[in-house]
Amino acid sequence: MPRQRFDIPTETEVRDLVRSVVDGMLDSELPANDEPGVDEPAAHEPTAELEGSPGTAIAIGADHGGFPLKEKLAFRLREAGHDVIDCGTDSTEPVDYPDIAEAVARLVGAGDCSAGIVIDGAGIGSAMAANKVAGVRAALCYDLSTARNSREHNHANVLTLGAGLIGDGLAWQIVQEWLATPWGPGRHARRAAKIDSIETAGAR
Repeated sequence: MPRQRFDIPTETEVRDLVRSVVDGMLDSELPANDEPGVDEPAAHEPTAELEGSPGTAIAIGADHGGFPLKEKLAFRLREAGHDVIDCGTDSTEPVDYPDIAEAVARLVGAGDCSAGIVIDGAGIGSAMAANKVAGVRAALCYDLSTARNSREHNHANVLTLGAGLIGDGLAWQIVQEWLATPWGPGRHARRAAKIDSIETAGAR
């Protein structure tokens, strides 16, 4: 019986196939609903500009534990059309997360960037460090609900993520939701202003 002949795919076809598989893996990891019986709405597409700052670039940084996730998120942000400023680190060699968090936070606090993203193992320490910088309201988010809440209710301008706690797909969805959610007016703005007033009083 004669053997069947198969066409060998071109290099372009192979690259397209690999890209579709990788994108599918990033998009397939869906977060669990945190309220039984309530469907989680789909993540929004990221917006090109955020409220609350004249800058439009997004600062991103990570320690050694968050480096692989930072690289993936920075790539997706640039692919979506954002201007991204990478504050390091550039490898998996150990670094101190407060240094990275401060570098990102200072760009946001000064208005040079509209938002910041910091990634370490748990995201907690980076949030603490970033919040020491004037003008920064950093929030650790671990699902879509906390991403929306931190933006709408708390006017967060820095997002911290724990690379050791969430997967790549969920991390990207959180970033999308966080960027797409505008700051809430009314009572939310009044309460966020009170957070800022605490910072101002402490600096006197």
